[in-house]
Amino acid sequence: MTKFRNLRRAMSKQEVIRLFRAAQTNPNLREILNSASDLETFVQMAQQQGYNFTVDEWQKATGLVMEESESQVSEIQGKCQG
Repeated sequence: MTKFRNLRRAMSKQEVIRLFRAAQTNPNLREILNSASDLETFVQMAQQQGYNFTVDEWQKATGLVMEESESQVSEIQGKCQG
């Protein structure tokens, strides 16, 4: 079971990295995500755009907790290099 969790964690981190890269080059995606009022909404919007991770996985992958409506994708780019 631990192997599966490690694989899932690695896959979700890759999804977060993929989202960061896409948001850096796609202003429409960035605008959509920046309109999220809270982290749960942000993750739901990302999932609707085809990115597969949970709130917990986002927090673990980025090492931060977004304040409601305070942080935007463009403000935290580069936090997830790897």
